[in-house]
Amino acid sequence: MPPTKLWPSPLPLWQAPPEAVAAGLCGQLDGERAALSGPWRLLLLGDGSPTRHLQSLTGLAVEVEVIAMEADADPGGEAPVEVEELDRPLLRRQVWLRCGTQTLAWAESWWNQTQADRHLQERSQPIWRSLTANRAELYREVDGLALVEAPALEAGFGRPGPYWSRHYRFFRGGRELTVIREVFSPALERWLGPAQHTASLQFPTKDTSGYN
Repeated sequence: MPPTKLWPSPLPLWQAPPEAVAAGLCGQLDGERAALSGPWRLLLLGDGSPTRHLQSLTGLAVEVEVIAMEADADPGGEAPVEVEELDRPLLRRQVWLRCGTQTLAWAESWWNQTQADRHLQERSQPIWRSLTANRAELYREVDGLALVEAPALEAGFGRPGPYWSRHYRFFRGGRELTVIREVFSPALERWLGPAQHTASLQFPTKDTSGYN
């Protein structure tokens, strides 16, 4: 399928306090301690490669389908605040991540155009593989954890939301290289078990009529 236009970012229903994310905790949900299970905490708050995690869990290679990759002159309020640390001009990339017939994640990333030209020459290659070519050293810092929803995600995952999401930065040589947001399918519960132990948590709904 040929790349299309950039999609609006998924709408956050809840976001963890930054200090909770920095401490490796999952914060509060509507006044209650978020009951994320251990495996889901490792996936969302750990500094490991999600591509490697998906491959290890499923035993299948991760295939990348590029939705869009184009200039993003004005990321606006939907982008993580850390995007402001990247040098302009910016490029934004959105993809589906699949293992076999299952779509297990959606991701978007922001790049300085020069860095994108250097590291994203193979459009369908996972970012982690591109960035670690020649065993280059990287540092990953998880900056945000959220529950999100979007009609396009529900259509792509084939399962209703909300969905767990995180965003993080890659650093090289002490400088920000890219900001990446990932959203994970509930289908991962097949391997990780239920994401939450508390089934009674309720989340506010937002109007997503502006999403296209």
